Amino acid sequence: MRATGSRAAGRISALLGAAGATRAAYGALRSRPPGGAVLWDRKNYAGRTVHLHAGLATAAGTALAAATAPGLSARTRGAAALAVLAAGGCGAYDDVFGAGDTRRGFRAHLSALRRGEVTSGAVKLFGIGVAGLAAGALIERRPVDKLLAGVVIAGSAHLVNLLDVRPGRAAGAVLALGAPGLLRRGEAGTLSAPPLGAAAAIVRDDLAERTMLGDAGAHALGAALGLAIVAGNGRAGLAAHAAGLVAAAAVGDRVGRAAAAL
Repeated sequence: MRATGSRAAGRISALLGAAGATRAAYGALRSRPPGGAVLWDRKNYAGRTVHLHAGLATAAGTALAAATAPGLSARTRGAAALAVLAAGGCGAYDDVFGAGDTRRGFRAHLSALRRGEVTSGAVKLFGIGVAGLAAGALIERRPVDKLLAGVVIAGSAHLVNLLDVRPGRAAGAVLALGAPGLLRRGEAGTLSAPPLGAAAAIVRDDLAERTMLGDAGAHALGAALGLAIVAGNGRAGLAAHAAGLVAAAAVGDRVGRAAAAL
């Protein structure tokens, strides 16, 4: 009974820690955005000007809470910090340097790479993929499981980013998908808490169209969810999640290319 209470307290601590760190980072970024406010201003789907501070804030808050959450092994903490910060960093790179690039989907960026052009989308694709594999290698022991874990982490990051097309949609998906994970035993439950806390901290501003997650926040939150999935599944579960995420990525790539052609 005492162990159960300790686990619950640890998860609440991680959730609140992520929310607090995210709000603190969000406030600091709004006051002094790196590179100036204009660098992080964007037009949303309705033509309103919003800023991308929520993305950097959620990446920082999630990574900090996951790296300091109680009850996690040193390898898991390292994997969490690596996956979330790399996903957020690669996403931020694409947010800044890919702002005017109308190309969408894996195929477009890979085609550009074959022509010798390294797009920000390609940097994001390979950067998050390598980081996912590295994080999976820290958590899992066997080569097949390491590979599947990497696919799940990177695929989850991509899935949440695909949903970031309307206010609150990606943050809401993180809350809906991550909440059941809090009930999982062991490290899976603890790892579910940081992305939930970070998403909850900014969802109101996201819905109010004051900010958006952008690639930085969506990828960071997705990678964190992927880590929780990896921690809570064996090989069969990892394989099923990996297959589903690859299928979702293929569908998303097709839809993205179709939308870009309109």
